[in-house]
Amino acid sequence: MKNLVKSIAIVAFTVGTITVAQAQKIAHISLDSLITSMAESKTAQEVAQKYLKDLETQVATMDSELQSKYADYMKNKDTYSALVASTKETELQDLNKRIEDFKAQAQQDYQRKYGELSKPIYDKAKKAIDLVAKENGYKYVLDTSAGNVLYSEPADDILPLVTKKLDTMPAAQIPGATPKAPGTTKQPGTAKQPAGGK
Repeated sequence: MKNLVKSIAIVAFTVGTITVAQAQKIAHISLDSLITSMAESKTAQEVAQKYLKDLETQVATMDSELQSKYADYMKNKDTYSALVASTKETELQDLNKRIEDFKAQAQQDYQRKYGELSKPIYDKAKKAIDLVAKENGYKYVLDTSAGNVLYSEPADDILPLVTKKLDTMPAAQIPGATPKAPGTTKQPGTAKQPAGGK
């Protein structure tokens, strides 16, 4: 009888271990490779390149204007009065600054546009990953191209428990900050607690 109970216990333990192992199925994927292989990526790249080309054309037009004005200034500077020469130099400096500002803004604008174009592709890829993970029972999907978790099953939010635990711990010592008395730590938007903890 003892041997039968032991055998049942071993079988139950083994089945339980296998069940736990199956419940923790983990997969991985290179999200970069997936997105690059999607047909929409080529379309987005073409739209982004056209957008960039338009910005570069505008910069070239502004550069051409600056070069033309500079050449005119150099050609006629000996005929200008000091006031006219100073005004022309200021105009050239202002135009050069506007071009530099436009280039910086154009770079940011291009990055924003590229992000805007990429978002639907990323969203579609993420949705496909979620569906595959659910269909195949994966609890986690790791992105091997960046080391991120792309999918995980819903779990308990432990933020309230961690926040409660933090209230029982001493304040972190921040270099250069004035140390707080025990029990006087406060979160933004909360009243200062007296040392008694009421």
